[in-house]
Amino acid sequence: MFRSQQNVEAGKQGTLFKKKRREMSTAERVGMLQEKLYCKAKQERGYKFYVLYDKVFILYILMEAYGRVKANGGSPGIDGKTFKDIEKYGEDKFLLELSEDLRKQTYQPSAVKRVWIPKANGGQRPLGIPTIRDRVAQMACKLVIEPIFEADFEDSSYGFRPNLSSKDAMKAIKENLQQGKTAVLDADLSSYFDTIPHDKLNKTLEMRIADKRIIKLINLWLKSPVSEDGQSTGSKRDGTPQGGVISPLLANIYMHLVDRIVNSTSSLFHQSGIKIVRYADDFVLMGERITEQAKEKLQELLSRMGLKLNEEKTRHIEAKEESFNFLGFTVRYDKDLKGRNKCYWNIEASDKSEKKIRQNIKEFLGNGGHYAPQRVAAGLNTIIRGWLNYFDIPGVSYPSMNKRKLRYYLYEKLSRYYNRKSQRKSRLYGQRAFEILVNKHALIDPTKYFV
Repeated sequence: MFRSQQNVEAGKQGTLFKKKRREMSTAERVGMLQEKLYCKAKQERGYKFYVLYDKVFILYILMEAYGRVKANGGSPGIDGKTFKDIEKYGEDKFLLELSEDLRKQTYQPSAVKRVWIPKANGGQRPLGIPTIRDRVAQMACKLVIEPIFEADFEDSSYGFRPNLSSKDAMKAIKENLQQGKTAVLDADLSSYFDTIPHDKLNKTLEMRIADKRIIKLINLWLKSPVSEDGQSTGSKRDGTPQGGVISPLLANIYMHLVDRIVNSTSSLFHQSGIKIVRYADDFVLMGERITEQAKEKLQELLSRMGLKLNEEKTRHIEAKEESFNFLGFTVRYDKDLKGRNKCYWNIEASDKSEKKIRQNIKEFLGNGGHYAPQRVAAGLNTIIRGWLNYFDIPGVSYPSMNKRKLRYYLYEKLSRYYNRKSQRKSRLYGQRAFEILVNKHALIDPTKYFV
């Protein structure tokens, strides 16, 4: 009787568990899987994962992947299909078909659409845009393998990682400077994303992943041809295209080799008190002094990895005597503004970053036509808020001068915008436009905005 009652209770609990599992969101289910993978990888540093591929085509993984890709937005790939097209076709049908292709291993990615993005220096950089279908597949793979490598990554790596950002990197830089590590090797890699050797990257992946199907899937993306102006190239031999969902993770996995060696207690770098702060392919070495031997060791390491420093852009400086730029910030050792015999580490937006936001404001107003004042304010707020949120890091950066210069630029630019002949019908024509937009239409005054 007692055993029978136990069976009944167990059956009820099983039913409740299944019901609760159905009620769980895709994000929660993905989170549970990721936590298990992370814990296993963290507990057993040398463990290799043999069965991972079957998780990539699980529907709730693909559903979460689709949601994240859609949230990121982006242009359509070479097939021209947008999210609206997919919704019209049917999201469920789209994901089921992708799941089946992945399960049967008949999945083949499309060519990557190449576009060129203007750079601040007047040049251009290539950006690869996979189709939405390929972005979803890449995101699904990323969701599965990322926690495994997250368990290995060093604390000195900040770029494209969960719950870490450029703000954390700049905080680490300031802490190093305050500890006396003012000798800085500001490193610049030559075309990093385009030069990662596939064979060496595969060996790095295989240190943790023994499931050959995952390695094969990743290589399908690595070797995808690039399409530009209707012309398609052959399979790529090196590099991972900037713009691919999985590319930042692969870049971090490969550069982890540098982090690991620099931070190793037995390395020349660690013994010399040198620390690394890295954000994707941008990194600095910081110490009380950085010898030529340390720089040669770094070059030797990068050479073995098939990478090299851009000698023209790589700088070896003493930060107390010369400023340096990192992630859009300028780091300087400034004298006290009140004339006291003190100096402070000043971190603020670089000149290049200031030019960028002024250009964005100029383009917005140039394309704005005769928008209503509230629409002008809302559009400018999107630009201003994002910029200030990035550069204002409490306790780390002090962008007060940046804010004043931005306020002055807005004041002048809006005055010219509303005082031109074409704006005579506007109520702001001949008025103090900046103050009116701030006071009546909630335009952000940069000098009064705090994170």
